[in-house]
This record gives sequence, C-alpha cells and structure tokens, in this order.
Amino acid sequence: MTVINDIFVMKSKVFSGEQSLKKLAEIQGTKACIVSDQMMEKLGYLGQVVDLLQSGGISTSVYTGVKPDPDVSIVAEALQVYWESGADVLLALGGGSVIDTAKGVLYFARQYAQEKDAPFVNPSFVAIPSTSGTGSEVTDFSVITADGDKIVIVDNFIAPDLAILDSTLTKQLPNKVVVDTGMDVLTHALEAYVSTKATDFTDALAEKAVQLVFAHLETLYHDPADAEARDRVQNASCMAGMAFTNAGLGIIHSMSHAFGGTFHIAHGRVNSLLLEAVMEYNANLGGKAIDRVCERYARLASLLHLPARTAREGTVSLIQAIGKLKRSIGIENGIRELGVNQDAFDEALSRMVRTAMVDRCTPTNPRQPTAEELEQIYRKSF
Repeated sequence: MTVINDIFVMKSKVFSGEQSLKKLAEIQGTKACIVSDQMMEKLGYLGQVVDLLQSGGISTSVYTGVKPDPDVSIVAEALQVYWESGADVLLALGGGSVIDTAKGVLYFARQYAQEKDAPFVNPSFVAIPSTSGTGSEVTDFSVITADGDKIVIVDNFIAPDLAILDSTLTKQLPNKVVVDTGMDVLTHALEAYVSTKATDFTDALAEKAVQLVFAHLETLYHDPADAEARDRVQNASCMAGMAFTNAGLGIIHSMSHAFGGTFHIAHGRVNSLLLEAVMEYNANLGGKAIDRVCERYARLASLLHLPARTAREGTVSLIQAIGKLKRSIGIENGIRELGVNQDAFDEALSRMVRTAMVDRCTPTNPRQPTAEELEQIYRKSF
C-alpha cells in the first residue's frame, strides 16, 4: 500500500540579504496596515517601510502599540486599526512580539467574520523581522497572553505570505537581545530535530541552523557590526522557523511559555536556562539512554566536530558545547540568577507544571513527561 504524507509545507516566500527591504516597492496592493512598535518608529525603520510602500502606490495605516509578550488587549487594538484601514496588505515590522500580534489580528479577524457569517478578504501578509530569533516570519505559530497565560495558536492560515530578511534592521540590537534571540534559534532547531514529527526535510534545516548558530552567534555578540554574522544568524533563525513549523517543538518551549507567562522574563533567555536539563531528560542520560534521541544529538555533535564515538558521548559533548557557548555570551547559570525569588518560584511551580503539560508543544517532545518529571526539570534549572 502506498502512503502519501503531507510532510513539509512552506507557505512563505523569502527574500534575504542587506537591502532586501527594497522589495517592498514591488508589493501588490492598495492599502497596507502596518503593525509595529515604538522602537521601529524611533529608529526610522517604520518611516523607511512607509516610504517604500508609498513609492509603490500603497497607502498606509499604522499601529505602533505592540509591547513584549502581547496580550489580547494589544491584539484587539491592532485589530481595530486593521478593520478601519480596509487594508489588503497586512505588514508586521519588528520582533517576535510584533509578528505574533499581526498573526493574532489575522486569526481573530477571520474568526470574527466566520462567527458573523460575514465576507472576509484575506490580505497579503508580509513579515519583516527586526530580531534574529523567533523565525516567526515563516511559521504558523503565534503566542498571545490571555489572563496571564501564554496561549499558543497554530494555524497555517496565519503563516506570512512574504518574509523579508534584511539584517540592517538588526544592527542596533542590544547584546542581551542578540543573546536571547540567538538562543531561541538554537532551541527551535534542537527541538525540531528530536521532535516526533521530524523528517529529512526538517532535519536538513535544523542541522544547518545549529551549525550557523555555533559558528556565528558568539561573533555577533562581541561585534554587532559584523555584517556576515548578522546575515548568517538571521538565516539560521528563518531556517529553524521552517523546521519547527513543520516538525513541532518540545517541552523546553512548553515550560518556557508557562514560566514566561508567570515571571515575564525574555522567552529566549528562559529557553537557554532550560535547554541542558531538558536535553538530558530527552536522552535519558540518568538511566538507559534513549537510542534515537542520543543518536540525533550525537549526529549534531559530529557535525560540530565534537567527540562522538558513541551516541552517549556525542550527546554529552553537545550538551557541554552548549554550556560553553552560553558562558561565552554571558548567560546565567540558572533561573535563580535572573533574580527570581525562591518562594515565588515554589508558589508558582505547580501551576507552571499544569500549564506546560497541556501546552501545544508538549505532544511532539520525544519523551512524554509526567508532571513530576517537569517539576524536577524546573527545579534543576532553577
């Protein structure tokens, strides 16, 4: 019997490289609603985007109220601007929070139209990331906060139609943001690589993303002006996004969503502090190592020219290399060093575990954890 699987979907068209922003002048449409934030306006990038669109005959309406970890009220405000604009182009300019907000606008606009049995005109959706981390410019994931919890929306409808990777927009990122977003890239690639839905297609993208992060993130941290490092890390971010939007993620993200919704600490930073403990759990290094997971981690270790004579050795080598990379870019040794109070952590722990257990990222983790195991990982990471 022949079995045909829908194993890889790539909705977004991608332009990359410095000056690729100029492709905006070729966008088809009449009115654009731009979702952005005040930093993009302050740095002048918003003005550049407006000028490029207008040079192509597209008028603009702008919403710049996006804040980190956007909640439903932010999405509602942006949605109002979008409705009033009558736009046939929706454009997100900014980091992951901005792109997530624009995805929320698109998702809820369609949902509202369906509930009211009203016509819905699907706009062209353009995403221009100003950070190199989330890969949100090519994914069908959006994370929105509601009542203090981070809610993950997964729908191919919200994947952007066009992604523009112009690394000049990342020139002025603070080192902390470079680190947080860069480690988010690495986490996306590692989780997609050992996901239960991984394929040859997602593996190729994840492997390359891991190699690019190890080759260029430390350089970018020490020299944000290095154009090659900026380009390569941004490419890695997009590749990792392509990988995980098809393969899914794992409990690093599940636990990070729960933790970030509680303590409001940068998502990539939390990922980096959970990373090694979750890898040890996934590979079952404390017991009888899981062959498939160890073999996958060891394959990555081999690609990075680390010791990998056995699957277990390769896994340990990769975990140690990640620890070395983290130290080289100034990442803390544990959650406690972020200033999180022990009592507050203990009080929130059971709630975070419950939230992580039902997160959309948990089912594709290579091991299905118990609540007790998630609690142990949180405590070890603390």
